[in-house]
Amino acid sequence: MWYEVHPTPVKGEDGKNLVYVRPKSGQKLTMKELEEKCEDYNALRYGELSRAFDAFIRVAGRFLAEGYRIETPIGSFAPKLSLAKQVTDASEVKDRDVRLEGVEYNPGKLWNREIQKWMDGFRRWQNADTQEILANKEKLEQVMRECIQRHHGYITASIFSRASGLTLYSARKQLNEWTKGNNPKLLMTPRGKEHIYTEI
Repeated sequence: MWYEVHPTPVKGEDGKNLVYVRPKSGQKLTMKELEEKCEDYNALRYGELSRAFDAFIRVAGRFLAEGYRIETPIGSFAPKLSLAKQVTDASEVKDRDVRLEGVEYNPGKLWNREIQKWMDGFRRWQNADTQEILANKEKLEQVMRECIQRHHGYITASIFSRASGLTLYSARKQLNEWTKGNNPKLLMTPRGKEHIYTEI
C-alpha cells in the first residue's frame, strides 16, 4: 500500500509538528468502477451491486429509524442520537430535545482480515512537503486565483487541495486565512456540507 506522510498542527516533545500517515491521495474507485470490478472478478452482472445497495439502504433505513442496530457481513450500523442542550437531570429530557446525529458504523474485524489477504507491505510515496508548500504564499495565491478562474468564480477546499498539493485540512485552513484580516482576499459562503470561497 502506498502511503503519504503529512504534518499535524500538534507539537511533539522536540517542539516540531507531529506527523501522521495516510494512504496515497488521488486513489478512488467510483461506484461504476466498483461495479465493473465485481463484474470482472466475481462474475456479477453489471448493476447487481447497485441494486443490492439500494435495497439495503431502503430497508435498513426504515429499521434504523425505529432504533434498530443492523448487523451485516461488512459491519454494524446504528442510529446515533444526541441532546439539543446540556441536561444533568434525566427526568428533564423531553422528546423534542432528542436529535439524530447520523449513523454509527462499526466495521468489526472483517475488513482487517480481507485487506491483509491482499496487502503486500507499505511503501512510502514521496508526496509534497506541506510546510514547504505553505511557505510559498505567492505561489499558493496564484494557484488559488487560477482555480477560481477555471471554476467559474469560486473555489472549495477540495478543489484547492488537489491543485496545490496540500492536505484537505491545510487547504481549508489556508482558504480561511484569506477570509480574515483588514484586507481579506476571499469571502466564505456555506453550501451544503462544505463552503465555497469567492474573490472579494
